[in-house]
Amino acid sequence: MEILEVRQQGHGLRVGIVRCRFNEEVGRALLHACHARLLELGVADDDITLVSVPGALEAPLALQALADSGEFDALIALGAVIRGETYHFELVSNESAAGITRVQLESGIPIANGILTTEDDPQAEVRAPVKGRDCAEVAVEMACLLGNFSQDEE
Repeated sequence: MEILEVRQQGHGLRVGIVRCRFNEEVGRALLHACHARLLELGVADDDITLVSVPGALEAPLALQALADSGEFDALIALGAVIRGETYHFELVSNESAAGITRVQLESGIPIANGILTTEDDPQAEVRAPVKGRDCAEVAVEMACLLGNFSQDEE
C-alpha cells in the first residue's frame, strides 16, 4: 500500500478567502484566527487575497470567481449563519454549503468551509477562533495533497 505523506507547509501557496459581512463580529474573529494560522503555516501575507461579500448566499459566487481566475491553490469561506425564528436559517445554511461544495468539485480547487451554522451568538463567538484556525489548516493540507497528484502527472 502506498501512503501519501501530506506536508503542512504553506510556503508558495496562494490562498483566497471569502468573508461574509453578515454577523460581522463573528466573521472578523474567523478571519483573524484564519489569517494568523495561515502565516504560521508559512503562507506569505502577499499570497493571501481577501474578498468580502454581503452574506453566506453570495459566498459561492465569489469563490467561483476566485477559482476561475486560476490564481489560487486553495480557497476559504468564512462567515456565520445564526438561527433565527424563521425557516430562513435552514435555507441559507443548506444552499451556501451546497454551493461551496459544487464550486469545489467543479473547479478542483479545495475550499475550506468556515461558514458557521449555530444556534445563537455566544455559540458562534466560541467556535469562531477554532474554526478559523481549522480552515487555514484544511486549506493548506488539501492544497498540498492535490499538489502531490499534479506533480505525479508531470
